[in-house]
Amino acid sequence: MSAASVEQPFEHEEPVSLATIADEIMERHPGYRVEIIGGFLLVTPSPDVPHARALTGLMIPFIAAGLHDGETEVLQNVGLWLPTGDEDYAIPDLVVVDADIDDHLIENNAYDPACFRLVLEVTSRNWKNDLKTKVAAYAAAKVPVYVIVDRKHQRVHVLTDPAGDTYEHHRPYAPGETVSLPDSIGAKVTLDVTEILAAGRPRPAQDAQGRD
Repeated sequence: MSAASVEQPFEHEEPVSLATIADEIMERHPGYRVEIIGGFLLVTPSPDVPHARALTGLMIPFIAAGLHDGETEVLQNVGLWLPTGDEDYAIPDLVVVDADIDDHLIENNAYDPACFRLVLEVTSRNWKNDLKTKVAAYAAAKVPVYVIVDRKHQRVHVLTDPAGDTYEHHRPYAPGETVSLPDSIGAKVTLDVTEILAAGRPRPAQDAQGRD
């Protein structure tokens, strides 16, 4: 994902909010994701196919564990309201949330962070935002578990126990390892690091030709 700080890309007679500018960007560029973190606009183009493939593969173990039936739901691209600024919100790639999340809309299609048991990001070109900016934002929002599929460095990071603007525990996992996520998300979920990272890599051209 490629992100940029946007100050005033549109002309208005009167000063407008960052949320209004974010809405205009999304209207003019369908498929783009716009977030406001720390008073800055982060503009992200549509993800590539390996990114989407990794997310689909990640949903399977969460759903198989029963997290999409009953007290929780497994969803993509749900707005999370952040306490870091008056208009701040993020849109994680994947989340595990309380099933009553509809009752906790704050504004601008963003929901109370208390509903979020886990947020997950799959990195793209703006990997630094996922590894730094969003760590501070999600910790400040007291999201209990933050998982990062780091395609840049071929690692899966699990961060738990938010404290201030960071997490007290941060464990990176390498290919060949398995990740056992905290039971606090609502079920036992184990992730295969090798499979996750492989899904997030572009497939060789000959593989695509072989499927024709």
